[in-house]
Amino acid sequence: MKKNIYNIKYLVCFVFGLSMVNSFAQQAPQYTQYMYNTEVINSGYTGSAGKLAASLLYRSQWAGIEGAPETQSFAVHGLVKDRIGLGLTAINDNLGASNTIQINGNFAYHLPTGENTKLALGINAGLDILNIDWSKGNISNNLDPVFQQNLNEVRPIVGAGVYYYSSKWYLGVSSNNLLNSKLYNDDSATVVDRKSQYYFMGGYVFDLSSTVKFKPAVLTKHVSGSPLTVDVSGNFLLQEKVALGVAYRYDDAISGLAGIYLSDKFFLGYAYDYSVTGLQNYNDGSHEIILTYNLDGLKKRALSPRFF
Repeated sequence: MKKNIYNIKYLVCFVFGLSMVNSFAQQAPQYTQYMYNTEVINSGYTGSAGKLAASLLYRSQWAGIEGAPETQSFAVHGLVKDRIGLGLTAINDNLGASNTIQINGNFAYHLPTGENTKLALGINAGLDILNIDWSKGNISNNLDPVFQQNLNEVRPIVGAGVYYYSSKWYLGVSSNNLLNSKLYNDDSATVVDRKSQYYFMGGYVFDLSSTVKFKPAVLTKHVSGSPLTVDVSGNFLLQEKVALGVAYRYDDAISGLAGIYLSDKFFLGYAYDYSVTGLQNYNDGSHEIILTYNLDGLKKRALSPRFF
């Protein structure tokens, strides 16, 4: 990536200036390996993976651009008393001058609807801790009152999710925060605008042979006032050991995915996003690593070959 320093600085100012001139639009983090990190998106997923499951994810978006999004997430959940799922999620998200920490407790109730299907109704509640330190950026107009006041706010989170699934497929609708809110500075100018984000997800597992499974999946994100985000992916699971796939985020990125089961219980996954927008000339792509744990291990996957 060989562009002159002036163009890079101009691009950075443009990208982050869009969200800082009049208001900072607080957006949820973006994930490529959402199929392995579902609890942070849909509380109804809580407990569906068995007795105990956990995931740890790191994402660096638009590598090479200073102040670009960087996200870490942790999720743990399990099924108790056959129908009740309990879990906890924590997300640390950095974007330019802002840092957001979200901590949620999740609850889901799983209702059998047939011999092999269940409907899970989930809720989540927690805190959204937002910090904005304008000194971390280069401000063109230091006299603008918007940039004179750093922010440190704690706000409640309440969300809900529905997750309908079997051993072969799943459908989900959710919002991890139903509470819209705005923060203002001393001059009553809007500084932060937090809007609810709604997700729809679905996937199906095809048994291509005794050793090869194929799962197409889709995730959409809806935010008022923003374009619809659509992710489509296809993953192959080989010998219950290696996962390979590709993904496309509409008008944004093409991704390659790879993963391996390190042992009976641990899975390590990696995704690389290549931008298909004008940003492709100014960044080295996006990198995402995830490590998952499932107490039930191979026994769970053999009985329920979903790999989701």
